[in-house]
Amino acid sequence: MDFRSLTPFGGTQVGRTRAEDDPFAHFRRDFDRLVEDMFGGRGTARWPGAAAAAVDLKLDVSESDKEIKVRAELPGVEEKDVEVMLADDILTIKGEKRVEDERKDENHHMIERSYGSFARSLRLPPGIDPSQVNATFDRGVLTVALPKPAEVQQRTRKIEIKKS
Repeated sequence: MDFRSLTPFGGTQVGRTRAEDDPFAHFRRDFDRLVEDMFGGRGTARWPGAAAAAVDLKLDVSESDKEIKVRAELPGVEEKDVEVMLADDILTIKGEKRVEDERKDENHHMIERSYGSFARSLRLPPGIDPSQVNATFDRGVLTVALPKPAEVQQRTRKIEIKKS
């Protein structure tokens, strides 16, 4: 008697299926790709006439002995449309990218440029003085320099690593 014919799934362990054996694996992967492509994933194709997704705010955060620098890439955004706030230890960058040219008589087949509002908040070390924060905007890049408090600068020390 062949015992594999009596066991579920032809003798494989019950409850353990390989990804290629899962009939829904391909469907899940294709559906996830469709959702990502339509709503701001890898590809940014949109339904014709659909509202464009909000601007994706990308940040670089760096730190030196004396300050923390936050750089935000904001292509197509004007300086007047950006707001930087520091409340307690939360830095918030927000604004809006506006549509320059809206044509009502055209049928859009694909919209890849994004317009809309954006906001991003970062938690910073406590004690940063808001009056010392400096923000500059140059060629679509916002740079926010946040000087570290003197007591934090004094407590920071590079530790030498010795061979054992």
